[in-house]
Amino acid sequence: MQIYGKNVALEKLESDSKIEKAYISRKLSDEQIINLLKKRNIKTIILNNSELDKMCKGLHQGIILEVEDFKTHTFEEVIPKIKKEYPLIVILDHLEDPHNFGAIIRSSEAFGVDAIIIPNDRSVGITSTVVKTSVGAIENIKIIKVTNINSTINKLKEYGYWIVGTDMQGIDYTTIDYKTKIAIVIGNEGKGLSRLVRENCDYIAKIPMKGAINSLNASVAAGIFLSEITRNRG
Repeated sequence: MQIYGKNVALEKLESDSKIEKAYISRKLSDEQIINLLKKRNIKTIILNNSELDKMCKGLHQGIILEVEDFKTHTFEEVIPKIKKEYPLIVILDHLEDPHNFGAIIRSSEAFGVDAIIIPNDRSVGITSTVVKTSVGAIENIKIIKVTNINSTINKLKEYGYWIVGTDMQGIDYTTIDYKTKIAIVIGNEGKGLSRLVRENCDYIAKIPMKGAINSLNASVAAGIFLSEITRNRG
């Protein structure tokens, strides 16, 4: 896959990930990136900005890397190995917008989330846009792909997790004690939580709204919830 943007490229270049090829602008003056490309002996093709523009739809900032697809994990590879007192998992219930996914990855990494769980189908995957929007955070967080969200929730409960679904029809999110194993579920941008997922949650929590708009972007809501969990845990 192709990834682009200075921050994303820098994170990738500083990792041990395999990089097949780099395309850079003739005008690229970022010495740190240029030196890392030389140090790692990565095949580099120099192009005009107009040529780079044709290669990707987003803001490339003068660099595009060809890399291996991002590695995802299984439930068994990650969850049993988390030994923290208060683990925190984010579950995305069939999210579709890559910008939302990327922003949630960024917030999750910032607030110390241990893993993000996504379904295999009917959901946004790890695309160039997701990687770009995460601003490199995707390199530092584990993403778990599962066949069925509800079965995964039941398995999390067996490990002692409490499941908190996010929805406008619920209790005030600040009234929950998050000092335990928590998995927070973010619903689809248009449909919200699916019916079975909602029924499987231990809590349905809302962010009280005072304005004329009664809903928030999925990634904004996720960030607010994660911030409150962090505050609650001290």
